[in-house]
Amino acid sequence: MEVETAPTTKGRPREFCVDKALVDALHIFWAKGYDGASMTDLTEAMGITKPSLYAAFGNKEALFHKALDLYEAEKLEYTRAALDQPTARKVAEYYLRGALDTHCGATDPKGCMGLLGTLACSPEADSIKADVVRRRASSHRALVERFERAKAEGDLPAQIDPEGLTSHMLAILQGITVQASAGASRAELERLVDTSLALWPGK
Repeated sequence: MEVETAPTTKGRPREFCVDKALVDALHIFWAKGYDGASMTDLTEAMGITKPSLYAAFGNKEALFHKALDLYEAEKLEYTRAALDQPTARKVAEYYLRGALDTHCGATDPKGCMGLLGTLACSPEADSIKADVVRRRASSHRALVERFERAKAEGDLPAQIDPEGLTSHMLAILQGITVQASAGASRAELERLVDTSLALWPGK
């Protein structure tokens, strides 16, 4: 656990846990998006001053990138584990049910931090949107490659386009995250996943 010594105006420097502060920042960005999260929101949640934030993390943009790294490492592990499932249908099921667990939980904010955090980004936040798009493209490529392998193995019908199938599945995923943030119940979203899997073209 990393501990940062933060400067104060008087007396001894105040120490704070950098890891905990980053978790607190993650939840603010997740709940409010990049533009919606003010520096006051962030410093109050993290329990530090603006100078301490700058000293430990750089600026707000750098803090968001670090929070997004943590979000992907801890909250999106299911997206990587899904690729190891034995069939394309199992990949889709693991992916979509993992999204339900992550984006419809009882303690974390609803929806996807990356998607919802950039839906209404201002022009000043173009680098934030570009980073999220880059990360999303990497996930897209990994799924396309997995579905191409499934097609080569006969696990998917010959007429199925792996690129189109990936786009379809990610559209369902994005629908889950947006509807979750808009207040859809877990039961409603489970029906969406069940229906999508019932229409899956593979075994």
